[in-house]
Amino acid sequence: MSLAWSSDGFWWMALLVQLLALPGTLLPILPGLIWLPVGALVWMAAVGWAQAWPELVLALVLFGLGFMADLLALGLASARLKASRWSAAGAGVGLLVGVLGLLPALPFGGPLLGALFGPWLGAMLVETWITTKPPRNLGWLEALRQGSVVGLAVVAGLLVSRLAQLLLALLGVAGFVALNSF
Repeated sequence: MSLAWSSDGFWWMALLVQLLALPGTLLPILPGLIWLPVGALVWMAAVGWAQAWPELVLALVLFGLGFMADLLALGLASARLKASRWSAAGAGVGLLVGVLGLLPALPFGGPLLGALFGPWLGAMLVETWITTKPPRNLGWLEALRQGSVVGLAVVAGLLVSRLAQLLLALLGVAGFVALNSF
């Protein structure tokens, strides 16, 4: 008995793999836009480079744009407020702690609230600690205010980046379907 799939089966599998990008763009702890090129590679394995290169190029370009959206959103949020370079790292740790539900103050919130509150708390704590040290030497109250504002800016940057990545994922899936409409 042969287990050979038709190209239609591979097309549906590639589409399903690309659809995995959608939840990943909403929850930063899940893989997101990387599923677009993976789905295109599944399609390319079925039909070959000559037929599937447009889908692969589109998926790689959208993945690159999504990566740049993350860097740009966090960079602009931090640079605008003259935040330390460690605030983004604090937000990343806060995101992991928040999404995994390790914040004891949020037993009712779940991963979604943790994904918003965790990065803010992480960036705020790191920025508060950094700004009380030389060369800035702010007092604790002013450092706490600066840290809170930086935390909000980082969360706003993350939300803008998530929205951009969701739109890129939708564009990637729609592009894959459009490029394969015979």
